[in-house]
Amino acid sequence: MTRTLSVESLFKPFELGNLKLANRIVMAPMTRQFSPDGVPGANVASYYRRRAENNVGLIVTEGTIVNHPDASNQANVPHFYGEAALNGWANVVSEVHEAGGRIIPQIWHMGARGQVNDYSEEEIADIVQAFAQAASEAKRLGFDGIELHGAHGYLIDQFFWEKTNQRTDRYGGDMLARTRFAVEVIEACRQSVGAEFPIVLRLSQWKSGDYSAKLAGTPELLEQFLAPLVAAGVDIFHCSTRRFWEPEFEGSDLNFAGWTKKLTGKPTITVGSVGLDGDFTSLFAEGKGAASTGIDGLIEKLEREEFDFVAIGRALLIDPAWATKIRDGRTEELIPFTPDALKTLS
Repeated sequence: MTRTLSVESLFKPFELGNLKLANRIVMAPMTRQFSPDGVPGANVASYYRRRAENNVGLIVTEGTIVNHPDASNQANVPHFYGEAALNGWANVVSEVHEAGGRIIPQIWHMGARGQVNDYSEEEIADIVQAFAQAASEAKRLGFDGIELHGAHGYLIDQFFWEKTNQRTDRYGGDMLARTRFAVEVIEACRQSVGAEFPIVLRLSQWKSGDYSAKLAGTPELLEQFLAPLVAAGVDIFHCSTRRFWEPEFEGSDLNFAGWTKKLTGKPTITVGSVGLDGDFTSLFAEGKGAASTGIDGLIEKLEREEFDFVAIGRALLIDPAWATKIRDGRTEELIPFTPDALKTLS
């Protein structure tokens, strides 16, 4: 792979309130399942530190679970509650900050036990409070913000999507009503952390198991969907796609992050097979790896300010020094992704 365009735009600083980032490279959240009983250990802290040492501007942790019985049934996914888990996260923050990095946790509820239709309003209030408590703990531990996972068919997204939300009360119905749960989560988190603590919301049109799904099929509908989320207090949108280069709507080259920035005026993060020649569905469906590729198309979009940040997933998982190698033009040293990378915290 050769570099033909300057990567200067990837390494421009960014400031949003108290969040000061050295560059536009974000480590995408990736579930690793190396936290026995939900507790991230020293190996997890070292894993994130290595990325901070190698010029990742902002690390978004793997999804970490709120304190609610339905939030997860996986023993090795990290928790964001309980003394042991929170002490583990405090060590992660310390290691990343010592290396000069910035880090935010992805706050996560994996989904309803059956359907979101089954939750009572009292149960919904408990879940909202669980998110708010996690946000408060993130600030107390010294994280640089939070990301709320509202994508990929998990709980917040289950409320968004008409196929999984068929409630007939104030949490279901039309598009605006289906944002109510997310709005309450965002507002509760904002109240917990104050005005200057960044809140990122991760969104996707696609769902796990349904890559053709769309929350909003037109720019007009997307604008209606995003407006209440902005009003609730989102600072940055993390717009998840399988392939960042694909247009979101016909008649425009803008991708999901591009449209979201255009419609809201908020900073956005793009993501989706950056630096690799195959999307992540090939990994999980077929066990395939992916070769490193050029990023000229990405740079062109970033220079046009279609989005503000670039999230890197598998390329950073396999190669902690990806950002440093890109900055220094050492692209021939980039490591191709293989599924074996998932077996260790390299």
